[in-house]
Amino acid sequence: MDVKVSSIAERPDRLAAVFEMADTWPGFVTNDPVGAAHYGRIPTELPQYALFAEDDNGEIVAHAFSVPFALDVDGRRALPARGWDQILLWAFADLRRGTRPDTVSAISVTIAPHAQGHGLSAVMLAAMRERARARGFRELVAPVRPSAKHREPHTPITEYAHRMRPDGLPEDPWLRVHARAGAHIDSIAPASMTVGASLEEWRRWTGLPFDTAADVEVPGALVPVRCEPERGYAVYVEPNVWMRHPL
Repeated sequence: MDVKVSSIAERPDRLAAVFEMADTWPGFVTNDPVGAAHYGRIPTELPQYALFAEDDNGEIVAHAFSVPFALDVDGRRALPARGWDQILLWAFADLRRGTRPDTVSAISVTIAPHAQGHGLSAVMLAAMRERARARGFRELVAPVRPSAKHREPHTPITEYAHRMRPDGLPEDPWLRVHARAGAHIDSIAPASMTVGASLEEWRRWTGLPFDTAADVEVPGALVPVRCEPERGYAVYVEPNVWMRHPL
């Protein structure tokens, strides 16, 4: 599929259309409180890091968000165990304080349902890399959400992430796209995203009963969701895989 990639900084008129694009994210993922507070700020406060792709008809078929942040500073340096959530917090704290960034982190790559299967994830990842390199950054990092891990929610992420094919590439398709682009696995982010919510909310998001104290397998979840009926609450703690892209 031939597409044109632009940023919101270049095309602010497309902001509403980017947010209106259909996606396939599980409902609970979009209810991470850190993401809910900060994700929507990226195209308005960091518009040069909000990319989107248009097809020949001008329809938006993909978007990719990233954020700049300072990694080589006291109290950081290592990629955080709280992955996706922590990077959003660091990035917007740095922006508020005027801290000079030295690294870019991918935040999301989203493909419209009808445009999946055409290699657009690799196109958008390449665009993020190219834009970061053009701004003088020497590294892009990514808290990667392995695309097939939801099929094995009880497999430890440390085991799953390091499965390799005979050709030496990761077994997981999305990890493999990153590896083909030149990235390597740095570490595991065991608590990259945390979604805690009432049982009523989980029932609404998933259609499941959430009425038993147990680890509940939820479609699209990388690990089971812990249900605690006596507390009226359930918590999902998602692991991601940190990958580093030298630029």
